[in-house]
Amino acid sequence: MIRAVMPIILLIISNVFMTFAWYGHLRFRSSALWAVILVSWGIAFFEYCFQVPANRIGYGTYNAAQLKTIQEVITLVVFSFFSVFYLKEQFKWNYLVGFVFIILAVFFIFKKW
Repeated sequence: MIRAVMPIILLIISNVFMTFAWYGHLRFRSSALWAVILVSWGIAFFEYCFQVPANRIGYGTYNAAQLKTIQEVITLVVFSFFSVFYLKEQFKWNYLVGFVFIILAVFFIFKKW
């Protein structure tokens, strides 16, 4: 149970850092590009501190394709909240439709054929 859940928890934490590293600077468009790159690299360090252990712990319980799929779904969920609450963007119906298709991809990747 722990080996199945721990990678997911670590991936959630990793994706919060990743989202801020990649998109957090969009609220600071007047900042120098070199400065936001350096800050983003600093934030990304913490992303890797959670991402690498998540994959190391999760591999074996999950295969590589499953780990990547879990990571992508978490990324979309975290990014959805981030874009609405941090960037103040509207969540549109077509985003939801696209996410439903990604959930279908999850089904196919995790299904035992």
